[in-house]
Amino acid sequence: MGINYTCIYKILFSNIRAVYFCQVFYFVFLNVRIMNFQHMKIEEIVALALKEDIGDGDHTSLATIPENAKGKAVLIAKDDGILAGIDVAKEVFREVDPQIEIEVFIADGKPISKGDKIFFVSGKAQSLLTAERTALNFLQRMSGIATFTKKLADELDGLPTKLLDTRKTTACNRTIEKMAVQLGGGYNHRFGLYDMIMIKDNHVDFAGGIKNAIEATHDYLKYKGKSLKIEIEVRSFEELNEVLKIGKIDRIMLDNFTPADLRKAIEIIDHAYETEASGNISLNNIRAYAETGADFISVGALTHQLKSLDLSLKAIK
Repeated sequence: MGINYTCIYKILFSNIRAVYFCQVFYFVFLNVRIMNFQHMKIEEIVALALKEDIGDGDHTSLATIPENAKGKAVLIAKDDGILAGIDVAKEVFREVDPQIEIEVFIADGKPISKGDKIFFVSGKAQSLLTAERTALNFLQRMSGIATFTKKLADELDGLPTKLLDTRKTTACNRTIEKMAVQLGGGYNHRFGLYDMIMIKDNHVDFAGGIKNAIEATHDYLKYKGKSLKIEIEVRSFEELNEVLKIGKIDRIMLDNFTPADLRKAIEIIDHAYETEASGNISLNNIRAYAETGADFISVGALTHQLKSLDLSLKAIK
């Protein structure tokens, strides 16, 4: 039995508008969603967190507390540290119940001590209880990040080196975790995969070498009409010398170099490019790394290895 190509052509042609519409809808709609997702707003993050926690209702509070009952609570610090997350907590309470009122005594980025009263919150008791855990989750984690960042940033006092975070963040919480780093005295590295080129070891290996990776990057940026800073990671002096020979980059990340080797590498680079130290850097050795003259030090532990600050929201009877 032969294939009726004329029939197939007529069917396809008659549906070409539908196909075209689907393609346009898919690409436009999907790309808009991706663009918005790249840098999530506080409102989006809070809405997701509340949806995850509340589901179809806070049934414990709905069951035990009269609908019209009013309440008041106070946020108390149970640890010393740097406060972060007030604006996020406000959005949590607002999202749950716009009628909730908050009286803040200590602002984001300020030091707090055990026993400090940070804010009063008042409104429907059901609403306060529904918002409590989500607000505390944000406040405790963000304050933990800010506190640890401040400890590391203090070690750089008097030096020009800037402390950077990384992309090692909690999924869908990057916006607020990077905000916490800033509140602790650190700086934000690239926000995602889209706002900077960072050629790391796996890129180099898959590309077939440093030269291939750098040249392919420039070809890509030219083709896409994009202007992005280019950073490349090196793991040895051999790779460093190869990068310096090729050039065409903005920053060199020196990964897992000892302070002594880092100092030597920075002398070789001689201010031709920005320098960034990374890998095995901790509170105990960050000063030694900064004293080498590195422009930046990136520490993934700022957002993925931390202790949340202990804060408690207590009802006022």
